[in-house]
Amino acid sequence: MVPVPGLRPTPDRVRETLFNWLAPIIEGARCLDCFAGTGALAFEALSRGAGHCVMVEQNPACADQLRAQAQRLGAAGAEVHCGEVRQWLVANPRLFDVIFLDPPFDSNLAAETCVLLANGRNLAPAGLLYVETTPGWVPPEDHFLVRKQGRAGQVQYMLLAANTGGPA
Repeated sequence: MVPVPGLRPTPDRVRETLFNWLAPIIEGARCLDCFAGTGALAFEALSRGAGHCVMVEQNPACADQLRAQAQRLGAAGAEVHCGEVRQWLVANPRLFDVIFLDPPFDSNLAAETCVLLANGRNLAPAGLLYVETTPGWVPPEDHFLVRKQGRAGQVQYMLLAANTGGPA
């Protein structure tokens, strides 16, 4: 992978926990990997039966590597876009069953992207949002409910569902 400052793939044990959580719904799911980086979450989703996975990566060299990796793996359900995630979300009002959100930790992109997703048309009504951040981050409660969460070292991770105002 191209060396990129701040690029940190999701740790193996976190990825294993996440996909255990997603096991009941991943088969055939439409997924979006925001801030795709190495594509670890997208390729894992596809290997576990996701029907389609869009990867959005701002770094052109990383996006090229994601395309090459998808071709090497024969990942027919992979789609790679090079661009800024928030702009891509606004321009592409597609529905996804699972959205992976693992932005650079030294930014406010987790909160900003969550608000955009809550106000947009990208997360399917029964969809789930996976967020990976530094410990202590709290999702916008008026938009999302925490379904599951964990921590591994300096990584906090959680699975969120849209807050529809009904019982949790």
